[in-house]
Amino acid sequence: MSEKFVFESAMKRIEEIVRLLEQGDAPLDQSLALFEEGTGLIKKCSAALDQAEQKVEMLVKTPEGPETEPFQVPEE
Repeated sequence: MSEKFVFESAMKRIEEIVRLLEQGDAPLDQSLALFEEGTGLIKKCSAALDQAEQKVEMLVKTPEGPETEPFQVPEE
């Protein structure tokens, strides 16, 4: 039985993995396993964000009717 992917949980786990790797006191085999887990989670998160972006593009509507527009992140 596989767990349902939850973006927020994956992001928290990635942050935890980064902290563990930055500490630098894990054995090499454990560090490699953490790195592998982290890269896998990053790929899943990236795919989820791509899918969300596609949904946003489909939902954009204008007075002239539905149109797709690329999602733009506001600059700070």
